Order: sequence, then C-alpha cells, then structure tokens
Amino acid sequence: MKPAIFFDRDGVLNHDTGYAYDPNKLSWIDGAREAVKTANDAGYFTFVITNQSGVARGLYRETDIDLFHARMDEDLSRLGAHIDAFEYCPYHPEAVVREYRQLSHRRKPAPGMIEDLLIRFPVDKSRSFLIGDRQSDLEAALAAGIRGYLFTGGDLEKFLKRILRSSGN
Repeated sequence: MKPAIFFDRDGVLNHDTGYAYDPNKLSWIDGAREAVKTANDAGYFTFVITNQSGVARGLYRETDIDLFHARMDEDLSRLGAHIDAFEYCPYHPEAVVREYRQLSHRRKPAPGMIEDLLIRFPVDKSRSFLIGDRQSDLEAALAAGIRGYLFTGGDLEKFLKRILRSSGN
C-alpha cells in the first residue's frame, strides 16, 4: 500500500484552453512536470482524472485523448517522471453524440474515476489526496473519502511541496 496523488488535468497539469486534445498544443502549467516528478520521488502513485466532455460534444475522439496523454507521458519521461494511470470520462448527459449521452458515475463531481483507481491499485487512502482547480474536483475527492486541494494557479510544484510538507512527507 502506498499513497496516491490524483491530479485533475486541464487547469492543473496543462493550461485549460477549452477542450485540450491536440498533443501539438499541449501547454504545461508552470511546475507541473516537476510536480509529477516530486510525487514519483516521494513514493506516491500519480494518477490523472479528467472529464472529457468534448468527446460527447463531437469535438474530438477518445483516440485523441489517448494521443494527448501519450504526449504528456513522453514529455514527463524526459524528466524521469511518469503517470501511473490516466482516467477520463467522455460522457455527458446532454451529449450530441448519442453513444456518450448518459449520466456516469465517473464524471466528476461523482467519484467513479477515483474509486476505479482505488480498486486497481493498492492505494493507502488515508495518505492520498487530489489536486484540482474546480469545486467539482474537490467534491469528487470528498465523495471518494480522500482530501482535496484547490489549485488556483501559479507553480504546481511549489503548491505540491507545501502540501507534502504540511502532511509530514
């Protein structure tokens, strides 16, 4: 068992440009790659959980999300960092693409993506937390029984290091 950090994606790891899916337009938040490396080095699982309603809206495909995440992995590997798992929810109750029109237990603020990762990995929930930039992220963390921290901008590595220091890590 080891602790985990659940990172929201758009607005926390990469700039939220509105439906970010093109790997050639990936723009990292200051200190984001270094934050992932810090989490790795501190012995945390590192997960990304992200709502991706652009699929449901017909703006891009799930394969585009996979390519975006592969680019993130590639960039992180240059620092010796990695993400243990990427989880996303392509569903939305008002989707224009019929197959994605549904309520989903995985769409934040529901905790499904977190809960699915807790099943797949030996996570110590008591030492785990989420970093998100929206209230819905924090609600998902609370519903899953982990702490949530609101990131409002700046350097993500500095933000994470403050959390780790305050929790004794």
